[in-house]
Amino acid sequence: MIKENSITEKLETVLKDLLRNNRDIKSAIIISIEGLPILSLLPRKYNKQSIAVMVASLLSISEMAVVDMEIGIFKQIYIKGIDGYILIFNAKEAILAVSTTKKAKTGLVLFDCKNALYKIAKILRKDK
Repeated sequence: MIKENSITEKLETVLKDLLRNNRDIKSAIIISIEGLPILSLLPRKYNKQSIAVMVASLLSISEMAVVDMEIGIFKQIYIKGIDGYILIFNAKEAILAVSTTKKAKTGLVLFDCKNALYKIAKILRKDK
């Protein structure tokens, strides 16, 4: 079994790489499916517990809506605000949420997040 700090270090590296490789991504958080924060790179002014619960709730509601409206399989949530975007992804074992600037190139953000999702899922699967 992998040591917990080793998992945390690997996940932190993934999030730091994500933010370093795409300067338009301003914050990122990995959340358990139950809505508990696993790891975050959020400004201190944000309450990571509150954000984790909101993100997990949005994901759950969105997945139900996709099923109920018969539009296939849930892929992601895309929220646009006047100052940027929030994107939420299901990483199978966890949830990834990022916030971006309003000038973000969403195609590049999606590409970078999908790469991070793959790495996150791989790290968390090894723990089981």
